[in-house]
Amino acid sequence: MTLYSTTSLEQRVSTRLRAAHDLTVTSFATLPGGHSGLTYRVATDGGDFVVKAVPEGQRSIGRHDMMRQAAILSALADTDVPVPRVLAIDPEEPAWFAMELVAGESLEPVLDDPPVLPDLAAARMLRAAEILPRLHAVDHRRIPDSGAVLSPTDELERWARTLRAVPAELVDGGENLLALLTRRIPEAIDPVLVHGDYRLGNIIAAGAEPAALIDWEIWSIGDPRVELGWFLVFADGTNFPGVGREVAGLPSAGDLVTAYESSGPELPELTWFDALGRLKMAAIMGHNLRRHREGRHHDPDQEKLPDTIARLIEAGTDLMAQNR
Repeated sequence: MTLYSTTSLEQRVSTRLRAAHDLTVTSFATLPGGHSGLTYRVATDGGDFVVKAVPEGQRSIGRHDMMRQAAILSALADTDVPVPRVLAIDPEEPAWFAMELVAGESLEPVLDDPPVLPDLAAARMLRAAEILPRLHAVDHRRIPDSGAVLSPTDELERWARTLRAVPAELVDGGENLLALLTRRIPEAIDPVLVHGDYRLGNIIAAGAEPAALIDWEIWSIGDPRVELGWFLVFADGTNFPGVGREVAGLPSAGDLVTAYESSGPELPELTWFDALGRLKMAAIMGHNLRRHREGRHHDPDQEKLPDTIARLIEAGTDLMAQNR
């Protein structure tokens, strides 16, 4: 596959924006963060934009499938789901697309720095729960190339594979939680468009109001309760000892479910999905810790994760025990 330097990517973007929109690029800088490709802030004489591109040496599949990300953003442009406007798409490998730069901040109150003021964090979390039904109400049948519908069983099997790829000592108790979840898989309900990583860290907020839902690398068609269960993990700072913080006044899980159901449908058997969210996070963190210890991605901060992994597995197990 063709590789590129930042300079050659900048040239491609500059040529496309000039030809299609009569815009002149004045600066091209890497944006920090993100794990699904390369992200750049592009300044032009007509405003600033964000470019997402396939990393050098990677193929346009999975998390690096920029065309799939651009496609879902384009499909949502005429809905009431807040997403950035796509400006340009270049499918030639290595693929990239450009979208508007939305003003605001995307911070996870229990994890990210700088800390968000408690009242603002609570307001943002409630608003995120209130608008999530807009996403789930989108007619996913009109979205091209959406892939197979994922059932709760599919989701559990997906994260079971991730968990089992981690040495057992790094996710102690994970197999027991997995067994509890396996024995009580809920029946699927009508599938919806699922973002896959719906949380405040992926929502650009202007004050308390969601301005844009970003980072669409793992969107799918699946069970809405998977989405809500994952969102609830980030409402409780006690899930992240050593790496996160408790934020006073955040809405409870019950408050967030009520906020969702105020404009969306009632969702049965949510406790199972709440526990699944904790298993998922424990598996992801275990995978990251394993990569660090094997020298595949050096990051000493990963050594802070064992207590959080243990807490997530413990909390998920307790939820399943209370839901007998």
